[in-house]
Amino acid sequence: QLQLVESGGGVVQPGGSLRLSCAVSGFTLDYYAIGWFRQAPGKEREGVSCISPSGGSKNFADSVKGRFTISRDNAKNTAYLQMNSLKPEDTAVYFCAAESSWSWCSGDPDDYDYWGQGTQVTVSS
Repeated sequence: QLQLVESGGGVVQPGGSLRLSCAVSGFTLDYYAIGWFRQAPGKEREGVSCISPSGGSKNFADSVKGRFTISRDNAKNTAYLQMNSLKPEDTAVYFCAAESSWSWCSGDPDDYDYWGQGTQVTVSS
C-alpha cells in the first residue's frame, strides 16, 4: 500500500509559522518528486511548491516565494513544507503528492500519481 500522510496543520495567527510533514510508506522517495498543493473552499487545487528527487530543483508559487521553504529527507522517507509569515489567504487544506521523475518537479496536480489525505491550515486572528 502506497501512502503519503500529512501532519503539522493547525490554527495560527497572521505572521506565524507552521511546518508540515509528509511521511511516505510503501515506497522510497529516491525516484519521486514531491509537490505541495492547497485547496480553499470553492477554489481549484493549486500548486504551492515542489522539489525534485535529489532536492536539486525547487519551485514555488509566486504567492509564497520568500515565505515558504520545501525540503526532503529521503533516508527518512519524509518531505517538509516550512511556512513562515503566514497570511489569512494561506488558509486551505494542504496536500502532499508524489510523482515519478528524473530531475524536475511539476506544479500541475494532474502530473502526480500519489496523494495524501490533506491537513487543514487556518490563519486567523
